[in-house]
Amino acid sequence: MQDVVLQDYAAEGKSLARIEGKVVFVENTIPGDVADVRLTKNKKDWAEGYVVNLKKPSPDRVQPFCSHFGVCGGCQWQMLPYQQQLQYKQKQVTDNLTRIGKVVLPPISPIIGADATTLYRNKLEYTFSTKRFIPHDEFNKRIASEEPAVNELNGFAGFHAKGMFDKVVDIDVCHLQQEPTNEIRKAIVRFAKQHNYPFYDIRQHEGWLRTMMVRIATTGEIMVNVVLGFEDADMQQQLMEYIMQQFPQITTLLYTINTKKNDSIYDLHPQVYHGKGYIIEKLEDFQFKISPKSFFQTNTRQAEKLYRITREFAALNGTQNVYDLYCGTGSIGIFVSKQAKKIVGVEAVAEAIEDAKENAALNSISHSVFTAGDVIDICDDAFFNKHGFPDVVITDPPRAGMHEKLVNKLLEIQSPTIVYVSCNPATQARDLALLDDKYSVTKIQPVDMFPHTLHIENVVQLKLRG
Repeated sequence: MQDVVLQDYAAEGKSLARIEGKVVFVENTIPGDVADVRLTKNKKDWAEGYVVNLKKPSPDRVQPFCSHFGVCGGCQWQMLPYQQQLQYKQKQVTDNLTRIGKVVLPPISPIIGADATTLYRNKLEYTFSTKRFIPHDEFNKRIASEEPAVNELNGFAGFHAKGMFDKVVDIDVCHLQQEPTNEIRKAIVRFAKQHNYPFYDIRQHEGWLRTMMVRIATTGEIMVNVVLGFEDADMQQQLMEYIMQQFPQITTLLYTINTKKNDSIYDLHPQVYHGKGYIIEKLEDFQFKISPKSFFQTNTRQAEKLYRITREFAALNGTQNVYDLYCGTGSIGIFVSKQAKKIVGVEAVAEAIEDAKENAALNSISHSVFTAGDVIDICDDAFFNKHGFPDVVITDPPRAGMHEKLVNKLLEIQSPTIVYVSCNPATQARDLALLDDKYSVTKIQPVDMFPHTLHIENVVQLKLRG
C-alpha cells in the first residue's frame, strides 16, 4: 500500500489509517506520517502492516536520543515529544474505559507525567550473547558490498531484539538507568574477552556468562547479580574480584549459577560475594529491602506518585481494615499503613510474602498480616472472619486483570471502597464492567510510569452503591 496517511493513535504503539472502509494498523509510526506499508495481516475490516518507506514524516516527529532506537525495542516512542506521549496515553485510558468498560464514569483526571524521562529505572537486566542482532540497514549494506552477514563478535551484552529469543542487540549506551550501569556492563565484557571466558549461546545452551542485573536505589546503594551457566570457582573469583576493584561503589555483588535452559532465577539461589545481599530503597519515609529476586516498582519516583494517589483514593482515617490483594512485597500496604487500622496482604509468590514481612518489620509496622496463596483460594469467608471485614480493598493485579472468581467475591463481600491499580487499562475496564452491578466508579487517575514506552498505569476508586 502506497502513500498511507496515518491519522490517529490506536493502541499498543500503533497508529491507524482508514482506507476504503478498512482500518489499517501500522507499527513504528505516529499520526501525521505518510508511508508505504507492507501488510502482514489483511482481514475484511482491518489489516496490520509495517513501514517499508517513510515518505513524509509527521511534523510532530522529533529526533530519538538513543542510537539504538528502533532496533532494541525497549523505548517505542522516542520519536514522539513527551507531552504528546502523555496525550495518547490519556486517550488510551479514556478509550478503554468507555469502549470496553461501558460504565458511567466521572471525569478522568489529567495524566500525571514523570519529572525525569530518562535514567528513571532502578533495575535493568542485560543478556550476554554470542549472537548479535544485525539491523536491516547493516544487513543490506553487507549484502550490497558482498561482505558476509555474520557475527564477527565473540561476545557482548545488551537486550534481546524484539521478538527474538536468540538474538541480542549489542548496546553501547542505554539511557534508562544512571551510571555506572553501562560502565559495569562494558567492563565485564572487556574482562571476559581478555580472559577468554565463554559467552552464553542460548541455542546451543553452552557458555558461561549468561545475564546480569543492575539495581540502583535512590538511597545510592547498588546491587549487581551476574548469572553464570556453570560453576567454575577460579573464573568466579577472578570476575567478582575484578568487578569490585573497578566499581567499589557497588554495595552488594552476587553471582547465580543457572544450568537451566531458561533465564529465570526465581527457583535459583544467588550467592553473595560482597555486601549484605540486598539493598535498601525508600518511598517517602518507608524503607524497603530489595533482594536479587524481589519484585519492586522499577521507577521509584513515579511509584511514590502512584502510591500517593492510591492512598488518597483509599480515604483512610485510621479505623479501616485494608486488604492489599496481589500485594507483591507489600509496598502499597506498607505505604498506606499509617492511616489504616490493619493491613492484610495476599500474594501468590511465597518469596514475595517473606519480603513483605521483612519490610513490615523494617518499618516497625506491627498491624499487618501477609499471607502467601492465590487470592481466589485465600479470600474465603473463614479468612475474612479471621482477619476482619475489609473496609477498603486495594487490588493491583497483573496485566491479565483480576480473576472472575475474585470479582464475584468482591461483589459478595461488598467492601465500601475498592481501589483498583492497573498496568493494563483494557483488562481493568473489563473488570469495572463486572463490578458495575454493585459499584460506581468515582475517581480515575492515570499515571505514566515509563516514559517513551507504551505502558500506562491507571488508578480507579470504586464506591459501593447505597
